[in-house]
Parts: sequence; C-alpha cells; structure tokens
Amino acid sequence: MPVTRRRPAAVLVLAAALAAAGIVPAASPAAAANVPVGSGSYSDTRPAGTSGPTTNTGTPVTPKVTEAAKGKPVPTNDWWSSLAFQRYGDNPYSTPMYGHPLTYQAVSGGLEVGYPTSPAIVGDGRQYEYAHKRDLTLGLSGLNSADTKADSWSDWTVTPYWSDGSRTLRTTIGHGMPFVYAKGSGGDARITTAATPTVFADQGNVLGITVAGHHYALFAPSGSDWNVSGSTITAGLGGKDYFSLAVLPSTDALATYRKYAYSFVTGSTTDWSYSGGIVRATYTLTTEAKEGTERGTLQALYRHQWLHTSDPLTSYTYVSPRGTMKVRESASFSTAQKSSAVLPGLPKSSGVDTARLRTYLNEVANSSDPFSSAADTYWTGKALGKLSQLVPLADQIGETAVRDKLLGLLKGRLQEWFTAGGASEFSYDSAWKTLTGYPASYGSDTELNDHHFHYGYYVYAAAIVAQYDQAWAANSAWGGMVKTLVRDTANPSRTDGSFPFLRGFDVYAGHSWASGHQGFAAGNNQESSSESTNLSAALVLWGSATGDNSLRDLGTYLLTTESESIAQYWFDADEQVFPSSFGHDTVGMVWGSGGAYSTWWTANPEEIHGINVLPVTGGSLHLGGEKAAIRRNLTEMERENGGPAQEWRDILWEFQSLADPAAAKSKWDAGNASYTPEAGESKAHTYHWINTLDTLGAPDATVTGDIPTSAVFTKGTTRTYAAHNYGSSARTVTFSDGKSLTVPARSTATGSGTGGDPDPDPDPPTGNTFQLRSGGALTTATGGTAGSDTIASGGGANHDGTPYQPLVYEVRGVNGTYASGASTAFRLQVDAGTTVGLGQQARVSYDLTGDGSFDRVETYQYFATDPVTGWEEYAQSRGLRSATGSLGKMTGGTVRLEVWNAIGNGASKLQTGTDKSVLVIPYS
Repeated sequence: MPVTRRRPAAVLVLAAALAAAGIVPAASPAAAANVPVGSGSYSDTRPAGTSGPTTNTGTPVTPKVTEAAKGKPVPTNDWWSSLAFQRYGDNPYSTPMYGHPLTYQAVSGGLEVGYPTSPAIVGDGRQYEYAHKRDLTLGLSGLNSADTKADSWSDWTVTPYWSDGSRTLRTTIGHGMPFVYAKGSGGDARITTAATPTVFADQGNVLGITVAGHHYALFAPSGSDWNVSGSTITAGLGGKDYFSLAVLPSTDALATYRKYAYSFVTGSTTDWSYSGGIVRATYTLTTEAKEGTERGTLQALYRHQWLHTSDPLTSYTYVSPRGTMKVRESASFSTAQKSSAVLPGLPKSSGVDTARLRTYLNEVANSSDPFSSAADTYWTGKALGKLSQLVPLADQIGETAVRDKLLGLLKGRLQEWFTAGGASEFSYDSAWKTLTGYPASYGSDTELNDHHFHYGYYVYAAAIVAQYDQAWAANSAWGGMVKTLVRDTANPSRTDGSFPFLRGFDVYAGHSWASGHQGFAAGNNQESSSESTNLSAALVLWGSATGDNSLRDLGTYLLTTESESIAQYWFDADEQVFPSSFGHDTVGMVWGSGGAYSTWWTANPEEIHGINVLPVTGGSLHLGGEKAAIRRNLTEMERENGGPAQEWRDILWEFQSLADPAAAKSKWDAGNASYTPEAGESKAHTYHWINTLDTLGAPDATVTGDIPTSAVFTKGTTRTYAAHNYGSSARTVTFSDGKSLTVPARSTATGSGTGGDPDPDPDPPTGNTFQLRSGGALTTATGGTAGSDTIASGGGANHDGTPYQPLVYEVRGVNGTYASGASTAFRLQVDAGTTVGLGQQARVSYDLTGDGSFDRVETYQYFATDPVTGWEEYAQSRGLRSATGSLGKMTGGTVRLEVWNAIGNGASKLQTGTDKSVLVIPYS
C-alpha cells in the first residue's frame, strides 16, 4: 500500500542521468466514446483534467520501442521496463536493469554489463544491495546512439536496440542468462572494460578475461580474432553480424560455456498446469544456432525454482540478491509445488460466538459510510476488500439479511466503477495498452504503478458476489468488466493485442513488480507482496465461482509461485538469502538490487512488517507454511517497535495466528476493546479469523486437497479438512494424505476426513519404508487408500536418464544414520494398460541436510512394461543406471522419488496408497 512514490535516499543514485528527451504525447481521439462491455463500459479517453503516463516533470510519454514493436502491448512493470518507459528527460537509454546474475544499463555506446557479488549495507542499515557496477560495455566500434529502444520481448527476455544511422546493435538479455547475445552491423565488435583486463585464455575468436575479479568469455564468429589494447577489446565480424559474451562461474568453465556461445536465445516461454493439488511449470528458452547445430543453453535458476525442480543441475553457481543461483545445462527446466490453499472465508467453528459476531457485522453493515469516503481506485479497493471478507461470515451464521446488504453495497460500488461517464470510471489508453481507473492514486496513472494492488480488490469483491449471484457475474452482465481488469493486470494471453501478457507478474523472478517504469538505480521494486497475492487468490475464487478453470489455474500458479518467492525473498524463511551483514529478518520492499527494511511512506516497524501481510483473507493461508519465519518476523517487529503493535495490531495478530493461534488469541482477548481497525480490516473479520484458527489450528501446508479452494488446519495431533465447492452438485475432495471430505453443492464443509492415513501427523517420519501417496507425499504411515497417479506420456521421444514430466514424491525432515554398505530399494506397481513400448524410470535423490541441494542422486534403468492386464512390479533390481554423490548421516533431510516414462508414446499408471508401492532407504 504505497502512500507515495517518492524515492528513498538509498536509491537516489541516478540524478541527472535519468530522463526523457524528444518524447511525443499520444494523439487524442476526436471525440470520447464509451466502450460497452456487457452491462458495463469503459471510456476510450481519459476524464478531463487527468493524466496518463508522463516523465517525472509531467511531460506525456509514449512507449519507446522500434518500428517493429510499435502497436504491440508493452509489458510495463517488468525488470527492464525503463527501456520502453522513459521516465527521466535526460536519459533516453535505461536505468540499471537486474537480470541476475548479470546487471545491465543501456548507454549511447551499447550495453553496460556487471556482475555484483559483494553486498553493500546502506540507508542506515536498512537496505542491502548488489548495485549495478559496470565491468564492461558491449558495443560496436564508433557506436553513438541517441537512444535505446525495446525491439522485442518475451516472457523474461528483452532485446534492446541501438542505432546511430551508420551502426545498428541488438542484444538479447534475460533473467537467469549468463550470456549476452549481440547482433550488430556497421562496425567491429567492441568490448570496453572498466579496468585493464587480465587474459586467462586466448583461443582466437574465443577470449577469456578477468575484470574486477569476475571472469568473462568473449565469443566472435569463427575465423575472427579478438585484439586487446588496454581496456578496449575488438574483433572484426568477418561479414557476420553476431557475437556474444558470458560471465563464467570459474575460469575452468570456459569449455562448457563455449559449447553454447553460438546458440542464441530468441525467446522465452512459461507453461503452467494445475492438477490434484500440484502446480507444475516449465520454463523454456527458444534458440537458434549461429554456428554448428547446438541448440541448448545454460540457465541460472533462482532459489525458489531450484528448491522445486527435480531436473539435474550442474555444479556451477552464481551470486545474486536472491541467494545462490544454480545452473542448468538445458534449454528448459520444470518445477512442481504443492498448491497454496485458498478459501472464500475461514470455515465455521465452535470458537466463534454467533451473537458477538452478529454485533460486529452490524457495526459495519449499518455504518453511515461503509466505504469510508473512498474515492480513488486504491482506497475504494481497500473498502471493497473489507466488506467482501464479511459476506461469507454473515452467510455462515445465517444472517442472510446482513449478507445481502453487504452484497448490495459491493455490487453498487463495483457497478459505479464499471460504468463509464460517472465520477469514477476506467479509461483505456491505446498507446500503453492499459486500463486505468480514475480517480487514480499513487502513480497508477502517470507511472502505471500498482494496478495489480488496486484491481485485485475489485476482482476479489466480484468473486464474492459471483459466489452468491452467478447472473451478476455473467459476461453479458458485469463479468465482462471484471475480466477486462484481469486482462490489464494478469492477462494469460500472449496474443491479445489490447493488453500485455501478465503485466505485473515476472514469471522467472517468481513475483510481481510494482513500478510501471522501473526508473530507479536499484531496478524495479515491490513493497506489498501480499496485495499482489490478493489478486492471485481473487483469480482462484473468480475462476472457481464462474467455472473458468483456466483463470482459476492461472491464479493457483501465480499464488503458489509467489508464495515461495515471498517466503524466500521477503521473509528469508530458510535464512539463506539475506547477507549476513544485513541485520533484519524481513524486508518491507524487494528491489532488483536487493531488499529494504522500509516502506514508501513510513519507517514505523508495524507497517514495515504488516505491509506484506495485508489484506488478510482466505488467500493468506500460504503464509502459514513458514511458521518459524513468522515468529522471527514478529520478534523483530516488537524489538524494533519497542513493544507490541499498536497501530496495526489487528493485522499482526492475524499474522501471528498463522503460526501460534493461541498466542494471537490471548492478545486479541487482552486488547480488542480499545483499538481502531486497520483501514481494510474490521473487528468482525479479525474476531472470526483469530478465534477460528485458535479452534481449528494453524494452516498445514504439508497436506493439499485436489481442488484449489481447500485447506487443512492442524491443532496438536488433530487435522481439520476444509473445502468450498462452487459446483451445483456435491463432490468429494481428496487430500494428499489420503483423507477425503464430501462437500455439498455451493457450500463450505469441514471435518476430520474419512479414510486415508490414520496418523494425522506423520512428520518427522520414523522407519525407512515409505509408501507413495497421491499428491506427492512419501509417508512411513500405513493403512493408506489404494489409488493411482498417471505417468505422463514420453511423447515418443527418448528420455532415458532425464526426467520428463515426472511424478514427484517427497518427504522432508528425515533423520537417520546411514547403514554402511546398504543401498536404496523400491517396489513400484506400474501398469501400461494395452499400450506397448513404454518404459517407466525412477530416480531417487537424497538431500542430507534439507538445504535444497541433493547430495546423492541415483537413476535406475527403466522397466519395460508389457500390455498385459493388471499391475507389474518395477524394482531396483533392474539396475543402477547412474549415481552421483554419496550418502551419509541425514539431519532434517529430504528424500525425493521421481517416476517418468523414459520411452514410448502413451501414459501409464503408478499405484499409490498401498504397501505394494514403496521406497526403502538405507537408513536406520
């Protein structure tokens, strides 16, 4: 919830080098028109007296792109947006861009490249940063371009463009890319270094240099030769137009990197899916071979990615502001995560007194000003969010009159905004391909900031309305405008000519960015990660309520992905990201260069800690997956605050209840009589939230249901299962521990579950024999419910030794002593049905300390199934195909089993939930 977009002192580093020259304002249409969308509409012209995107001095700007890119939706709010959005008048190039591991800044002579490896603690100890510092500049001899434009882009790569009339340069850069790929004409390849380089390898067209302690490799076309003269290095291109460079993790990596130097990246794509409580994603680079036939490449994975991939990684690593990056030798990799839970509201419990809740609800519903005089998009959104949280609670206790009054308030205000021509409306900017609500706030108009923060509240409120009134949510009624807001903020389409793909969400970084122009020395930033996930949760609820499974699954992917990024990069859950010299356990803001213990508007610790919690909703349950981090966070808050919270006590009580419900309730009991709720909160919601979790227990992220709108709560050794069924008939929701819950139509149900695992708390595991459970769990508990998982088809390709869309089963927190001389064993029941030519393959990986790095990886020969009726047994006796690393004592470790089809063109099945499909580890 940024209250101003003023730049803090720690990032006021650019001054005069950041501005916009020669930008022409967009032409205005001859007359304004309202564009109908179902029962609603938006305007194609801004309201009188308002502004769209501008420079910092108020001059209108249009996208700074090449002719080839004109008319295409520009992905503002990205890590490289300053290439296209010229915020500052005297900088027509870019501000620093943080691709990780490399950093970049466009200048007149080409592209500055850096690899910051030592953090600085600045801003009175409140900010850590790996600030961009030039190691070298990649360009062409004589290049002196008046500006830099965005020429093309994809999911996480971009191609900047320079031209001075005689020389033209294009480079392709991206997240996780150790390479910079260049195409130039009109001059020799030219590298200028910040200091005289040391040459460690000279192979003619391949040169290895060290600058400022960082190792780089320069690659020119075959037959060319690099010439070094002081800090200038040049090579003739010999009639070709390409060259590249790479930052090396070590000098002995040169041979490996040389292999991929001419496999130029041309684009990047993310594909995601949701099924059975698991979110899967594949990240793919497309390439073209400039020399030879090699089409592979190298990618550096962020921590939130390598924690959840089973793909083999090399031993190469890089330093980054997000912790260690690990290198994958392939053009793609995949991740699999248990999905984050979402509910429209916490379920009914015996801990909530109906009469007391009714009193609290009436205080809000009967208020003379339930919207608290909100006028702009942000504060209206906050008010919509507050009211929407109360609708399920009123329904839960049979207060239908209060429920319907609240729904009427939501509908009325949404419809005002969804109808052009009134005091509040949405307006479409055809130059920037964006929808802006007016009255705007916090730069949502002039800087294109925070659309996902603001509009997430509208989508969430609309989803609550849709839960009770499907006719209102129809595309022909008001649902069309809801989807238009979704297209602006989280458009899943790459071919929509009206809005960019996933405007605010950076699929590779794993989280959203708030600034529309990225015009800071520290790169882009995001403060309120929780308001970002509020939009994702809203997509889950809206998609579920309207039967749009594609939007539901998009929301599940965004929420699950950003949940891990928040845990690692905002809360440092594993204590492996923040520099040891940074004396904080959380940050209020993540920057491209690092993180800051601050907010945009205050240094008050309560807001610094609370801004990444609010709004507290049924989409906040994912925060409960890192309970130790919550405890550290709140301990620091009280230390920095000089005592317990006062201003935002309700938000922080609710946060504490995700880890320690009883402690939160004791604070509520002691302090609820004399506090003012945070602007987006109410006593009704806070009372219900805290007392419900005290009764049911904190969220249990280790168990997932097979629909996104399901959750599990654990108190002591008792689990409570909850799910909301949006369908028109009853359904059974199955959880990853084998339990199931029958949920009536259009209802939320809770219970202890039936069937499944009789042990409600199987962790930490005891014994060394693990059953497989649908949903991805390994458990030492017996008595599961027999079932099966589908092994994806190999698609007719050979995947022998390399997992391809594998089933993944995992157990964490394993302690054990290695039985010297013993080895892994397994019995897996597999069935190919009547399909011939399939081969199931298994890999077993051991992470001895739970740090995310597998110390021992064993891949077994595949098992060729026959087209016979019934299950066949695949065992370790097929033989070990390969093994890396060694086994040893396991303390809090992780064991992972992967199963995939190594050959063939058909799906098969793997039995789960029985003692016939087990993994036996060599530990006691």
